[in-house]
Amino acid sequence: MSKPLLHVRDLKVHFPVRTGGGLIGEYRPLKAVDGVSLDLAPGETLGIVGESGCGKSTLGRAVLQLLPVTDGSVVWLGQDLAASDKAALKAVRQNMQIVFQDPLASLDPRMTAGDIIAEPVRNFHPQLTRSEVKARVKTMMDQVGLLPSMVNRYPHEFSGGQCQRIGIARAMILGPKLVVCDEPVSALDVSIRAQVINLLMDLQQQLNLSMLFISHDLSVVRHISHRVLVLYLGRVMEAGPQESVYAAPRHPYTQALMSAVPIPDPDKERAKPRVILQADPPSPLDPPSGCVFRTRCAKATDICAQKVPQEELAVPGHSVACHHWRT
Repeated sequence: MSKPLLHVRDLKVHFPVRTGGGLIGEYRPLKAVDGVSLDLAPGETLGIVGESGCGKSTLGRAVLQLLPVTDGSVVWLGQDLAASDKAALKAVRQNMQIVFQDPLASLDPRMTAGDIIAEPVRNFHPQLTRSEVKARVKTMMDQVGLLPSMVNRYPHEFSGGQCQRIGIARAMILGPKLVVCDEPVSALDVSIRAQVINLLMDLQQQLNLSMLFISHDLSVVRHISHRVLVLYLGRVMEAGPQESVYAAPRHPYTQALMSAVPIPDPDKERAKPRVILQADPPSPLDPPSGCVFRTRCAKATDICAQKVPQEELAVPGHSVACHHWRT
């Protein structure tokens, strides 16, 4: 793999949460992200998967410094963003953008589509004339499949898929090197999802950008990602090339997620083995000792409660954090 654009090491994002009643409360850390490491190469897509509440979105926003980082480092092109001041962060903002989950809620209803898409250009390139900005907006709208004649429409006049295209255009118009896609198709109809995913892949090739693609839909992640990182309760369970992780998942949690992916063939769907997770996910306010997945794992033994499993290489480039992944 080429030298990474993004180098994240032992990233932690903890939120103080007040517990207990009465006038005197106790603050305990909610460990949304608890020691995650990852690398992202130029032009690569890293899929981040896991159940709701596992820390996927928090991780993506912490990488962009939209949330305060408790500990760890986020190094972007050699610059530690977690240790940078506001002026230094502003200088790198145009190279790091985000596409949000809810397409309509992420757009200002008082602004036209053209103004929404143009806003980043006006912020970072104030020297451009109005006609130059307008030309960039129309070019970007054409790239994402929107008619330039829609430039003066407001968000409520668009469909959900079209609103997401506006959000994608806003993120892409500066030609960023990194885009965090935070479940960008989960709020869309099934028939529209494939179109938006293919659009993101086309733009990635055209702009040579890297993506962190956050989703709970493993079928979508398989289609778009080069590598996959599996999160559970803020920790990495498994990470590796997409082909390796999907062909031979080693961690019991990954195996359970994979078994829940439907197969279009009814006979194969009925015949496939299923991995049923035990109990409900524990609270990140009170995570289990040792392996955080052990309370739902059929392979758990005493060592799982006593020792946090470290990531081990199962095959080159494919790591697993489990005491019993070989069994």
